[in-house]
Amino acid sequence: MTELANLLEKQRRSFVADGPPDVDVRHGRIDRLLALVLDNTDAFVDAMAADFGTRSRAASLSTELVGMIPVIEHTRSHVKQWMRAGKLMRAARLGGLRAEVQPSPLGVVGIIGPWNFPLQLVVLPAAAAFAAGNRVMIKMSEITSRTAELMKSLAPGYFDADELAVVTGGADVAAAFAGLPFDHLFFTGSPAVGALVQRAAAENLVPVTLELGGKNPVVVAPNADVRRSAKRIASARMVNGGQVCVCPDYVLVPERDIESFVEVARQTLQEMFPTIVANGDYCSSVNEANFDRVLALIDDARERGARVETVAPEGESLPDRASRKIAPTIVRDVDDTMRIAEEEIFGPVLMVQGYRTVDEAIDQINARPAPLVAYWYGPDDGSFRDFVRRTRSGGVARNDFAAQMIPSAAPFGGVGRSGMGAYHGKAGFDAFSHYRTVVGSDLPFSLTGSAAPPFTPGMRFYADAMLRRARNRTHRRLKRG
Repeated sequence: MTELANLLEKQRRSFVADGPPDVDVRHGRIDRLLALVLDNTDAFVDAMAADFGTRSRAASLSTELVGMIPVIEHTRSHVKQWMRAGKLMRAARLGGLRAEVQPSPLGVVGIIGPWNFPLQLVVLPAAAAFAAGNRVMIKMSEITSRTAELMKSLAPGYFDADELAVVTGGADVAAAFAGLPFDHLFFTGSPAVGALVQRAAAENLVPVTLELGGKNPVVVAPNADVRRSAKRIASARMVNGGQVCVCPDYVLVPERDIESFVEVARQTLQEMFPTIVANGDYCSSVNEANFDRVLALIDDARERGARVETVAPEGESLPDRASRKIAPTIVRDVDDTMRIAEEEIFGPVLMVQGYRTVDEAIDQINARPAPLVAYWYGPDDGSFRDFVRRTRSGGVARNDFAAQMIPSAAPFGGVGRSGMGAYHGKAGFDAFSHYRTVVGSDLPFSLTGSAAPPFTPGMRFYADAMLRRARNRTHRRLKRG
């Protein structure tokens, strides 16, 4: 689309004309981005509530707004340090050889945001891109259209369009956006759409960061406190109505503890939600398509023989299409023929499965694509360390929901089908920077000139001697090993 291409060209011209921004400019952009959010908190909360149908103010404040502040503040406080060039071969400087690695901004970063956290998951990568010295274009999710339009209308009050541009529109706009020749493209969403984004970016050889999802496993250890584990896991499943990429998706429980685990999980959900349909704290499915998709997963599992338990308040008829609310649901006896065994649920549904040994639980996890996070409930013992060593995931959290995201300096990202690349902390600065090696020589001779012909006998002797030395050293190490 011509308008998108023009926006990109405007940002790129401005970036080239101004050159890499100094630390004060970067701080200013981060501060204006924070001000955009903090000055308009109520408007954003109201917009998100309208987009979801039911999403409480407390939920939006805690998970969407307050949660991003420490990460951004950490980034801002370290920008000056991260901008410094790294010095190499310090001793050689005395002889006239200077070498350093300079972190340099890439140019214009494109960010495609999701609907489940439509504000936080564009603001956080934008802050990292600003820290690295880039210009930013954001494509907001069309599913949360009110939040998108609000962000678009507010941004010009804080930024020139050559610094930050916010784009709205449907799937056609998103596809055109993904096909622009950005200097880096950042996407948060499903693996299926992530594959399309990567394919579009590849046409222009645009590097991508993909923050995707997956079926996040939970292992309840054989020596875990089952009651405490069940309460925490059931509660975690219901964050944002289960529409979170780091929500627990399926739980592996020792076979002897399944009944007690399910009983406590059921009680926990009943206590959390004495009412659902009129409960302002119970988050709706974001739209009818997602509402129907989750119900289809449940129905398919039931029809194929799974035990499905709906934890609905007495007297309420659920699911309720008018409010797009689905009661918390516990699914057992799942097998590989069921869609729910393979697809990320992204709703208020928890699969519970049994295991006999920790090895068996690890094998079940490794049989699926690597998730965004793997959970362990139990002590930090040898079994846990074996679980960490032998499984593959974007992160690992023990005994708490999303604990891997607590440190502001910790990288956040997936691996394999759950994503590529990471951000938060220095990982975000690195994602949007190019580390450029700069070497200069004031030596009276050329260090590399001997690579060009004619080759002297001395050069041949030197090359042979270096090869013999390296060969002997390598074989000595092999014998010791």
